[in-house]
Amino acid sequence: MFCRNKLLRDVATLSFRNHKVFISKPFSTTLCLKTDEELVTTHLDGDLTGITILGINRPQSRNSIGKNLSRMLIKTVDELKYDPNIRVLIVRSMVPGIFCAGADLKERRTMKENEVGPFVGRLRQLMSDLQQFPIPTIAAMDGTAVGGGLEMALGFDMRIAASDTKLGLVETKLAIIPGAGGTQNLARVVGPSIAKELIYTARVIDGNEAHRIGLVNHVVPQNENGDAAFSKSLELAKEIVPQGPIALRMAKQAINRGSEVDLSSGLAFEQACYAQVIPTKDRLEGLTAFKEKRKPNYKGH
Repeated sequence: MFCRNKLLRDVATLSFRNHKVFISKPFSTTLCLKTDEELVTTHLDGDLTGITILGINRPQSRNSIGKNLSRMLIKTVDELKYDPNIRVLIVRSMVPGIFCAGADLKERRTMKENEVGPFVGRLRQLMSDLQQFPIPTIAAMDGTAVGGGLEMALGFDMRIAASDTKLGLVETKLAIIPGAGGTQNLARVVGPSIAKELIYTARVIDGNEAHRIGLVNHVVPQNENGDAAFSKSLELAKEIVPQGPIALRMAKQAINRGSEVDLSSGLAFEQACYAQVIPTKDRLEGLTAFKEKRKPNYKGH
């Protein structure tokens, strides 16, 4: 059970449906959930409508990714991408002081040599699925994120870390390399030279250094509840939610695809994405709201 005491708001309603948590009306960042599930999906309501949270919950294994958790993550991410009500997806830890310690090495030791490749392949698929998730995503790191834990965070659009968070791709210490996208994604985020230094040395850095090199978008001092990064993630998500949902999806596509090609091709893809928002009712609603000096009410069509 992971429970914090200080509430930002009172929880009005809390119910369980197929191990998913739906919270309506005011929401607290300090959930108190007694569950054996390794992954808890929380849909927020009230003034946080549109935000969905994936909570990783493997306290006995420091949130390391084993066969079951990897299957749950892949399945859940695949299901959520079809939900039109989700505007922002946040991943967080439900275990104090740890985000994700990477792959479950105890479980890995029991695998036969011919089982390791397929397992790492599933992790690579998960990272790819996260990167291709159609809506904005945020990784809230309130604790250690090393190995596959950092690789998972690199699959999210934005990363927020507490200042005391420890981050690193440490696989070379085990005579292997990051195999779930780390060599590619870290280089694309911080540049090849810095990525090489971090991977070659298996160095672990804190949240402040991660922010300095551009690995995380924001770094925040840890609070007494140990959920400062998550709280900051909610603030950021609340800024994103009011924007046009189709525009957010198209902007993400344009940026992701554009970063893979030359500028001319990227601009052509931006033009194609722009064309997708022109015929939408949301675009007309945005213009009308601006004229009437009110907040737009976007419906996602």
